[in-house]
Amino acid sequence: MVTHVPAEAHGDERGALLSFVEAQRGAIRRSLIGLTEEQAASRPSASELSLSGLLKHVAETELNWLRLAQQRPNDQARTEETWADSFRLVGDETVPQMLEFWTKVAAETEEFIHAVGSMNDTFPLPEAPWFPKDAEVSMRWLLVHLVEEIARHAGHADIIRESLDGRTAFELIAQEADYPSQS
Repeated sequence: MVTHVPAEAHGDERGALLSFVEAQRGAIRRSLIGLTEEQAASRPSASELSLSGLLKHVAETELNWLRLAQQRPNDQARTEETWADSFRLVGDETVPQMLEFWTKVAAETEEFIHAVGSMNDTFPLPEAPWFPKDAEVSMRWLLVHLVEEIARHAGHADIIRESLDGRTAFELIAQEADYPSQS
């Protein structure tokens, strides 16, 4: 979905990358505008994905990558047994709670990135069959990866939302901006 990402100050790589991450976060948040908890949890396609599940997943994923970059334990890390719960709200979890949680994670990500010495600073990737052994990645890689991860799911969110009620990303952007309807 095309949206305007504000230009960074000349040479402000951190600001530019953080702006693109935030643009993708906004796409996920907008997909939930005006929906009930039941609508947000519904799965209108053959996929197991729901909008509230995508919201939870991207928030937890961003936190996980942040903790990896900080080289701190993630007290909310998923196991093989709890992995499916990262794609659905469970217990008394709600969309507003997940939005609040993600807002806190996003603020922590931005604070961390502004505090690192260099975008070239690295951290180790975890052991996994899909990562090279003993690989390290930079803070720049982290932010580009967050853009990739969130954007992938923002595309899913566009399709799910349009399947639910016919509302497109363009309409939701206009509604969020309180832009007059063209119809």
